[in-house]
Amino acid sequence: MRARALLALPLILVAAAITPRASAADAGVAALQVGLHSHGLYRGPIDGISGRATAKAIRRLQKRAHITVDGVVGPKTRKALGRFARHRLGSRKLRLGKGGWDVAALQFELAEHGFPSGSFDGIFGPHINRALRRFQKWAGLTVDGVAGPTTLGALTVPPPTIPLPLAWPLTATVLGARFGPRGAGWHSGIDLPAPMGTPVYSARSGQVVWAGWREGGWGFLVVVAHGHGERSMYAHLSRIDVRVGVWVGQGVRVGLIGASGHATGPHLHFEVRIRGASVDPLRALPFAKLTG
Repeated sequence: MRARALLALPLILVAAAITPRASAADAGVAALQVGLHSHGLYRGPIDGISGRATAKAIRRLQKRAHITVDGVVGPKTRKALGRFARHRLGSRKLRLGKGGWDVAALQFELAEHGFPSGSFDGIFGPHINRALRRFQKWAGLTVDGVAGPTTLGALTVPPPTIPLPLAWPLTATVLGARFGPRGAGWHSGIDLPAPMGTPVYSARSGQVVWAGWREGGWGFLVVVAHGHGERSMYAHLSRIDVRVGVWVGQGVRVGLIGASGHATGPHLHFEVRIRGASVDPLRALPFAKLTG
C-alpha cells in the first residue's frame, strides 16, 4: 500500500457543479409527487421540490378531475388523488400495512436523514419498516417500527453531518450521481466515474472493517471505520488492496476502480455513514480548492 497526499479534484471541474444540494425539499411535495406518479401524471424525480414538472402534473390531474385548473393543491385536488391523499403526516400512527400520502412523506423524511428505503411508493412494507427501525435505533428511541409522535418529532432534528474534513478518494474530472433524490429513489452516496483500474484512496485514516464482495449491488467493497461511528465506503471496485483489520492512513490505496456489483460502467460509489446514517460526502470534501 502506498500513501498519497491530500487529493483534490482537477481545476477543470467547476466548483458550482459539486455544490451540495440546496435544502429546499419538502416531504409533503415529495408525497404529492408520489401520488401524481401513481396516477401516471408525473415522471420526474421524487425530490420534494415544486418545479415545472410537478405543477404541470397537478394541472393535468385537475383537468382530468374536471375541477378548476389553477395548479393549487386544495381539498378538491387532494380528493382527486383518491385514498392516497387522505392522511397528512402526523395525523395517525404509521406501521406495517399502512399506505398513502403520510407514508410517502415518512419515506422521504427517513431518506433525508440517511435511512432510504428503496423506491418511494407510499406503501409501508418491510422496506420502510427496516429503515424506520434503523432510524429509531440511531435516534435512541424505542425500536418498534411504529412512526408515532416521538419518532416524527425526532425527524424534525437536522440530519447528521460529517465531523471532520475528508480527502477526495480519487482524482476525477466528473461528478456522476449526487447524494439525494434519483428517479423514484434515493442515492445514498456520490458516484465518481473514472477509467477502469484507477487507484482509489482512503479519504481519512482508520481501520478496514470490510474488504470483499458484498451483496446488494455493492460488488467489491472496502469499508474503513474512522472512529466516532463514522465509516467511509468504496464500492464497485475491480480489485481490493487492503484486508480487514489493518490500519490505513489518509491517502493510502484501498483498491482500483471497477464496475462490479450493480454498476453500468466503471466508477466509484463513495458513501459516508455516521452511526449508520448516510450523509452527503460533498459537505466534507475540499471544494474550496476548486476554481471555475
